[in-house]
Amino acid sequence: MNKYKIVLEYDGANYSGWQAQKNAKSIQGALIDAAQKFLDMPVEIQGAGRTDAGVHALGQVAHLACARKLNCETLRIGINDLLPAGINILSLENAHPRFHARHSAISRSYLYLIARRRTAFGKKYVWWVKDKLHPGKMRQALDVFQGFHDFASFADKRMDKDTSTQVNIESAALEELGNIIALRVVGSHFLWKMVRRIVGMTVEAGRGNVTAKDLEQMLHTFSDVPARYTAPPSGLFLENVLYEGDQLPEIQPPVHLL
Repeated sequence: MNKYKIVLEYDGANYSGWQAQKNAKSIQGALIDAAQKFLDMPVEIQGAGRTDAGVHALGQVAHLACARKLNCETLRIGINDLLPAGINILSLENAHPRFHARHSAISRSYLYLIARRRTAFGKKYVWWVKDKLHPGKMRQALDVFQGFHDFASFADKRMDKDTSTQVNIESAALEELGNIIALRVVGSHFLWKMVRRIVGMTVEAGRGNVTAKDLEQMLHTFSDVPARYTAPPSGLFLENVLYEGDQLPEIQPPVHLL
């Protein structure tokens, strides 16, 4: 069995998410269909993370396992030619037989883009917040989330009950890029809707509606408040999946939206 590491980007606006499912368009499903059509044989494709409906990726990682061995660039171009326009393989390389896109990853980074003004072109890729936001208060909020905490208040209740809600957030940062406020959250892994709820509560802090102490309390005692302020999926990007030896690049929006 031959194994390949794939790095891809995608516009998730018209998809039900990464994971293949019946009667719904998924990124994983589209990738499997294209690969099997090009190779004319069954393949296995697993991703490093399951992005939700409407969530995008700048650097999702997947592994492809199949019985056929091909030149990597030939394989990348061949699959890309059969993929929908909103999905693009950036790189494809030979991988160790034991490489697993999810299990081999050591951390993941998500990028969330908040627009300070209404945009004609970037609506699918940002959350336009009409209220004036205080970046200093937002940074204070992000500081609260850093470290090892119980994020039960920030996870969807429909999550598997056997899943631990303890998560290590390695870093959480804010950068102002013109009319874009970019939030980056880096962690070992993330719970269902966790990033969007961290963003939602960070925006509430920027509006002056909650304090850092309020957020600390939500990490110690369960609260359903974050669920009411879940940020929309449009502004969320799986930015990078990091493996041993990898380093994060500087924060860069995917396109010059504003």
